[in-house]
Amino acid sequence: MSLGLLCCAAFSLLWAGPVNAGVTQTPKFHILKTGQSMTLQCAQDMNHGYMSWYRQDPGMGLRLIYYSAAAGTTDKEVPNGYNVSRLNTEDFPLRLVSAAPSRTSVYLCASSY
Repeated sequence: MSLGLLCCAAFSLLWAGPVNAGVTQTPKFHILKTGQSMTLQCAQDMNHGYMSWYRQDPGMGLRLIYYSAAAGTTDKEVPNGYNVSRLNTEDFPLRLVSAAPSRTSVYLCASSY
């Protein structure tokens, strides 16, 4: 495969991703210092009732942090260090209260019926 064709294929995959994403998580990446806080935004446009936040620690599988069955409801699986709110069907922000080495992870948002 020529380098030109490989680059074209890579750009095609990158372009196709966000067109019909359904679930959008921002920021895509962020580095914090110990003690800093931040909010990860999650939005979906499919009118799904369920929304969830997961974390994936290095070398481990996904672990559920919080989930919501509908706007106005939340349930947590990981007890400390995070806050969420679900004021409407579309949005489910996750707030990391205080960054710590034990919370270094990949965070993922999902939605479903």
